[in-house]
Amino acid sequence: MLIGGIEAGGTKMVCAVGDENGNIKDRVSFPTRQPKETFEDMIGYFRQWDIRALGIGCFGPLDLNRQSKTYGYITKTPKKGWENCNIVGTFRDAFGIPVGFDTDVNGAVLGEVTWGAAKGLENAIYITIGTGVGVGVYLNGALLHGLVHPEAGHIMLSRHPEDSYEGKCPFHKNCVEGLAAGPAIEARWGKKGAELADRDEVWELEAYYIAQAIMDYILVYSPQKIILWGGVMHQEKLFAMVRREVKRLLNGYVSHEMILESIDDYIVPPALGEDPGIKGAIRLGVLA
Repeated sequence: MLIGGIEAGGTKMVCAVGDENGNIKDRVSFPTRQPKETFEDMIGYFRQWDIRALGIGCFGPLDLNRQSKTYGYITKTPKKGWENCNIVGTFRDAFGIPVGFDTDVNGAVLGEVTWGAAKGLENAIYITIGTGVGVGVYLNGALLHGLVHPEAGHIMLSRHPEDSYEGKCPFHKNCVEGLAAGPAIEARWGKKGAELADRDEVWELEAYYIAQAIMDYILVYSPQKIILWGGVMHQEKLFAMVRREVKRLLNGYVSHEMILESIDDYIVPPALGEDPGIKGAIRLGVLA
């Protein structure tokens, strides 16, 4: 059985066709333009395949309440032209098949608990730190939803005493996204992260902020695995620095061997490489 998957991002739309076991048969990506032409690209691609269901992991915020009149919509996104966009309805109307829908990061954590680093676990989180910060949450064997969906990239942090940068987030300034995402690095240091690889002070500050957030996630969600990725985390040395800082901040309070003795196996990159999002989208299609 063929399942379609869409990893819908603000810059590009990754579309793929795979099977219920997560094996990807074909994929393509399209630039994210205005909805009409972007949907035409994606619908045209999927018409080549006899897909029986479709899953979408999407940038947000989203309406995930199935009882809502705007279920399946992108809601108040800053992405120009995409506010109040009925993405689920568009594909249902085009294909008449079940459509699974969730945030991009919830899709990514679903991919990792199904086939990746958190396979077989009932509690895991997926954190992406790039242009923004998003957190996908899988608790007690299910993706977490509530009033809306997790927005844990916007929890508030304590500033480093030597950091004078005000913060990039227009809503909160000193949230994780405001202090640690890629645009904050560039605004604070005057260069993109990739150009600052040899500046240890850059990554020590990043570790300080990322570890604060992770400590909070550990205390609130108590995940069995933390998967950490995104463009910022492509600085490989940052993993060791974050793990060390998490242990320092927890200060022995969470007395579990995974943190005290095996933190290298607790805070990890995705096992699916760059594919958690698109494979998670296919899984959303399977579950639709």
